[in-house]
Amino acid sequence: MGRAFEFRKGRKMKRWSAMAKAFTRIGKDIVMAVKEGGPNPEANSRLRAVIQNAKAANMPKDNVERAIKKATDKDTANYKEVLFEGYAPHGIALLIETATDNNNRTVANVRSYFNKCNGTMGTQGSVEFMFDHTCNFRIPKDGIDPEELELELIDFGAEEVFEDEDGILIYAPFGSFGTIQKELESRKLEILSSGFERIPQITKKLTEAEMADVEKLIEKMEEDDDVMNVYHTMEE
Repeated sequence: MGRAFEFRKGRKMKRWSAMAKAFTRIGKDIVMAVKEGGPNPEANSRLRAVIQNAKAANMPKDNVERAIKKATDKDTANYKEVLFEGYAPHGIALLIETATDNNNRTVANVRSYFNKCNGTMGTQGSVEFMFDHTCNFRIPKDGIDPEELELELIDFGAEEVFEDEDGILIYAPFGSFGTIQKELESRKLEILSSGFERIPQITKKLTEAEMADVEKLIEKMEEDDDVMNVYHTMEE
């Protein structure tokens, strides 16, 4: 198996935020998708993807519809996606994805987490190159052979296709998202969820005590409502 498989396995073992936090993140994704491409999922591929993810997270349909309606209100603040970079203790690179309606607040918060946990906030581009920006899709197994599907989707950008207990996962470079989404939809294959991830090219093994130092910083980041994802180069 490739790096995407190992990365996914590590992420599954990792604790996930509370359901309310997941709903908050999806709500922001809905606002950004609607502001970008309108409230009609049929005409807005990004919104279609977010609705699929909401369904996968068991977010009530009423919540989704309310979020879409709220996003169409011109008084609703838009969220800007901002990437932060830096180092945790013991030389572990961190990449923090945020969605914020107040960049000054988010910058101040992220900087304070680095400072309180003996980390170092970096400049733009200081660690981003250490991660591959990927997209992924999850579809039902439904008797599909992952190896055959991988061969069929290579021409559309797929790099890794594998099966886990929840379905079949397809990984590709970030820029292939729209092409693969369109191909899966044209094949009438149900997309259970989709998204983007940053996979570290190289990871570093730490002792348990060192891992605890890094986890302390990651947890502080993840508790912030503006933070969507935290990626790192620590071996899990």
